[in-house]
Amino acid sequence: MVEPRVVMVGGVPMSALVATVAEPRAVIVAIHGGATSSVYFDCPGRPDLSLLRTAAAQGFTAIALDRPGYGASALYQDTMAEPADRVALASGAVDKILGDGPRGAGVFVFAHSLGCELALRMAIEYADVLGVEIAGTGLRYHRAAQEILSQATLTRRPAGLRELLWEPAELYPAEVLTGALSAPGVAYEGPVTSNWSRRDFPELAARVQVPVHYSAAEHERVWDTSAAALREITALFGCAAISINEMPSSGHNLSVGLSARSYHQQVLSFVEECVAARCGGAKEAEAG
Repeated sequence: MVEPRVVMVGGVPMSALVATVAEPRAVIVAIHGGATSSVYFDCPGRPDLSLLRTAAAQGFTAIALDRPGYGASALYQDTMAEPADRVALASGAVDKILGDGPRGAGVFVFAHSLGCELALRMAIEYADVLGVEIAGTGLRYHRAAQEILSQATLTRRPAGLRELLWEPAELYPAEVLTGALSAPGVAYEGPVTSNWSRRDFPELAARVQVPVHYSAAEHERVWDTSAAALREITALFGCAAISINEMPSSGHNLSVGLSARSYHQQVLSFVEECVAARCGGAKEAEAG
């Protein structure tokens, strides 16, 4: 069962959708991209495509956060310009939601698009992270995407943006093509977007120490996911093991496409590998 939660972190209300299991194998923290919300991970009208429900059915507690500036914290977005503040809010929300409850082998961070910036920062700074999934991101935009995105603002959605993010339409259920997932963007996302591929992605990737799972949709229209681009992305994670997952019959928004169940299963299999590695390491430490 998926339940909405609101917790206070330093005087800021943080909201989330949560699917809790009694004795979780691990906790999955899902972080949505731009102009959507936590509902992205609980696909409206299609519970079979829900990351939260699929994860819980396999023994994981799953938390889909509304990123700082979204959901209950929208009125406080002017206080979130600094990355450290956003990490503190997201990490604090996870801790408040979980309380003293079990976490299993630890926390796995699962992110899409603009949410990858926060996810990598959490993978570096938040205690007890097992691994991280990033998708819908990269180092270079497709040329057409760069032209369209350069015209986008908080109040203006340029022609072609919908097609960029939601085509081919036949790869998505009708329920998600109605705007049901849409939410207002947040001011700090402008600098995040500007600095991501040329500065922050390379700098953060080089600091990640946990295993990384990177997923690329076959019909990704925003980012270059060619073989050469994937080699460059792999090279960023010098100290971390990285697995590349190329998803067929999928568009940019992997977690709400018709292939979402297959995508989620592949990432959950990776989470299981991270759990096994953590538990195996703990047993070796005890034996030693």
